[in-house]
Formats: sequence, structure tokens, C-alpha cells
Amino acid sequence: MFNLVLFGPPGSGKGTQSENIVSTYNLQHISTGDLLRDEVSRHTPLGSEAKKYMDQGMLVPDEVVIGMISGKIDEHPDARGFIFDGFPRTRHQAEALDKLLEFKNTKIDLVLSLEIPEAELTKRLLGRGETSGRSDDNEEVIKKRIKEYHSKTQPVAGYYNDHGKLENVKGDHSIADTFKLLSKHINKYLLPVN
Repeated sequence: MFNLVLFGPPGSGKGTQSENIVSTYNLQHISTGDLLRDEVSRHTPLGSEAKKYMDQGMLVPDEVVIGMISGKIDEHPDARGFIFDGFPRTRHQAEALDKLLEFKNTKIDLVLSLEIPEAELTKRLLGRGETSGRSDDNEEVIKKRIKEYHSKTQPVAGYYNDHGKLENVKGDHSIADTFKLLSKHINKYLLPVN
């Protein structure tokens, strides 16, 4: 089983590139954002709780997210592997994910970190907010999310770098060119299905 973390700030294209990776390598996609938005749209108790944090640009508590991830992995026992999109976001989450995967007799093989200038991120997030109705549709919330990313999430890159699993990829190219860069790293572990 091949497990990949796709890492990067809000608006870096993780969702788009995850779709490309899933279809090319036949991995199961675990997007904590999608899992949480699904709970919010169904007005579950978990969704209502998560929405309070999401609307403020804050992270949802770890134990909630780890529980959802564990359930998602268990739903696909014969998977070729998983791509984790938007998780882990803190060093503590990375350690918790390692423990969860070890319990399930697997591990994170590769972490790809998309790097994009802040001005480009802001532009992308403002555009996304206008079209999708997401809660990150104003500059104040966007700046808070980017600041939150830098203060809490970037140390995750250091954690995986210390374990020899991190590869940095410039993510401000076209979608196709960025995907080619990501694929070069993935192909060292897993070949495309088609």
C-alpha cells in the first residue's frame, strides 16, 4: 500500500492535484475538507461543531479528524493506497496519523509540498470564495488562514523532512505542469495505472 500526503497552504491546488493523482494512480482520496464539508452539509452534530471552527478559519480538533480518517481507511481495505489532502496540518496530527497507520500496518511513504507565493494564494482564494460559497471569501479570513498555516502547519514539513519523506514542488505553474512535477516523485514509488 502506498500512502501519500499532499501538502500546501490553502489555495495551493491540493484538491485539483489530488483528483489528478487519484485518477492516474488509482489511490483513495482522503480530503479532510471534503469529509468535514459533507458533515456540515448533512447538518450532523459533528458538522455543526466543525462549522464553528471552519467559519473562523481555524482548525477542527484533531480527535474528530483522526476518527473520520480511520473510518475512511476501514471502508477501503483493498485500496492500492491513499492520498491525504489537507491533513496532517500540525506536527501532533502527523504523529497521530503515523500511529494510526502503524496500527493498520502501513505508513506514509511520500510527502509532496506545494509551494506558492502568498499573493497568488490570496488571489486564488478570493476567486474560489466568489464561485463556491466557501467561508474563505474575504481577505481577513484568508490572511488568518494563511497565518494559521504558517504558524502551525509548516512545522509538519520539518517533521516529514526529518524522516526523509518530504519533497518540495513549485505549485504556481499550470495545473498540467505542476502535475508532471508531482508525478516525477510519485513514479519512484508507484507507477500509473493507465
